Amino acid sequence: MGIYEELQERGLIAQVTDEAEIRELINSGGARFYIGFDPTADSLHVGHFMALCLMKRLQMAGNRPVVLIGGGTGYIGDPSGRTDMRSMMTPETIRHNCECFKKQMERFIEFGEDKAIMVNNADWLLKLNYIDLLRDVGAHFSVNTMLRAECYKQRMEKGLSFLEFNYMIMQAYDFWYLHEHYGCNMQFGGDDQWSNMLAGTELIRRKTGDDAYAMTQTLLMNNEGKKMGKTAKGAVWLDPEKTSPYEFYQYWRNVDDADVMMCFRLLTFKTLDEIREIAAWDDSRINEKKEVLAYELTSLVHGKEEADKAQATARALFSGKGDEANMPSTVLTEEQFTDGAIEILDLMVACRLAPTRSEARRLVTQGGVSVNDEKVTDIKAAYTKETIGEGLVIRKGKKVYHKATV
Repeated sequence: MGIYEELQERGLIAQVTDEAEIRELINSGGARFYIGFDPTADSLHVGHFMALCLMKRLQMAGNRPVVLIGGGTGYIGDPSGRTDMRSMMTPETIRHNCECFKKQMERFIEFGEDKAIMVNNADWLLKLNYIDLLRDVGAHFSVNTMLRAECYKQRMEKGLSFLEFNYMIMQAYDFWYLHEHYGCNMQFGGDDQWSNMLAGTELIRRKTGDDAYAMTQTLLMNNEGKKMGKTAKGAVWLDPEKTSPYEFYQYWRNVDDADVMMCFRLLTFKTLDEIREIAAWDDSRINEKKEVLAYELTSLVHGKEEADKAQATARALFSGKGDEANMPSTVLTEEQFTDGAIEILDLMVACRLAPTRSEARRLVTQGGVSVNDEKVTDIKAAYTKETIGEGLVIRKGKKVYHKATV
């Protein structure tokens, strides 16, 4: 089985432009492909995770990745999957986020001579002359065709800015530039990027006559509001300072039963034979499956040592024995107290157990919050610095524990 067939069996391929050519190119290790990452935050999140895993798989099969950091397209913002316009970031924020992305990606992709390369489209997009771009690139785009793209159609009713309308042209220009300067012959991306990717392959063929290919991957859990963490609030980050290894472990430990084997296929590096063996386990072993999944992915992102600690903590807390040493924790600052106390709703937000006070209120009123093993029923419950002392254990639901200290 070639790598293309393996990607198919894992469910990673959604659409391709030229299947026979792409199959041959990937299986022979001849693909120099790129995936773009716009720096919309200072950390990658699990929404990027599958793309990184895909790059790693293809690199292991002899293909060469080109990692594109969107330092230029970040000035515009991708309208795909958006109901409103992204907030505008300052140049300083964009540059900072790009640096954060680079450091995290080096844990997944092997960079170096004859290996993967990393480029930033700010290096060419910010130097473009607008008139030259209109004449040289804009002439190859049909507005009628662009308006038929799903990423634009879904925004037409609420309003699509001219700024965002240019995103497709910028992404297509990226592919052409990488083709000309780095020999890039293939683009990968999420299934919601299909229209933008087709624009890039068409631009290359019109301007150079060369063949270029595009392939999209399935968006994991796309029908559940992009559960993979693309929302700014409550996102599951790859940065351990934003989402601790224990929280990361618990995220995968708590995935829906119906999604477990899909996650194994799409994200782990277990062989297909190993995955088939796990799939054959009796339904009574579903929690064991989730433990294996959570451990595999935590080890991949944070290393084996952190995965071991996260698993030990989760097992201890689940058994009721407790393991405060490795429990995720938050140190509260003086500014978070009012008259020497902090209310439960503010405490939950401070500990990232709820993205907002309103969500924290919902959890408390539904009986889903305990503090030091006592259920909280009063949304006005408050805790003094003396009460919190060296540790106050908050439990959300049955499985999420967090320690607050002063």
